[in-house]
Amino acid sequence: MRVHIATDHAGLELSAHLQEHLAAKGYDVVDHGPREYDAEDDYPAFCINAAAAVVVDQESGVSALGIVLGGSGNGEQIAANKVRGVRAALAWNLDTARLARQHNDANVVAVGGRQHSLAEATEIIDAFLEEPFSEAERHIRRIAQIAEYEVTGSIAAS
Repeated sequence: MRVHIATDHAGLELSAHLQEHLAAKGYDVVDHGPREYDAEDDYPAFCINAAAAVVVDQESGVSALGIVLGGSGNGEQIAANKVRGVRAALAWNLDTARLARQHNDANVVAVGGRQHSLAEATEIIDAFLEEPFSEAERHIRRIAQIAEYEVTGSIAAS
């Protein structure tokens, strides 16, 4: 599986750790930056580029997921969710990471680097990457409704 990763300055240490950890586990890791610490960096471009790469890969049949990191993960999740086809979820524990995949087929996870130890954040990321989508009809239906709104600006009443 290919994993696209991006961060802001607050998640840079976590990003470096995760890239090494995930590569050792056999993932094809693509770093969308930044490559060096800059307290004034602007994370949206990094996160949007990573999220867009996930969509391009998935649309071309490549198994891919994304990770966006920051101090809280909130802004990074918001930026990633601006990309059509992205379902980015903020995960703060193992359950939220697993449920994001099981129920929402999230293709990008956001984690706050200042909210967790390296060990905790790594466990959250591993849980997200290893959890499959449930394929339950109700979840497929709900995801389709979100995608419909994303494309058309309207949603059918249920």
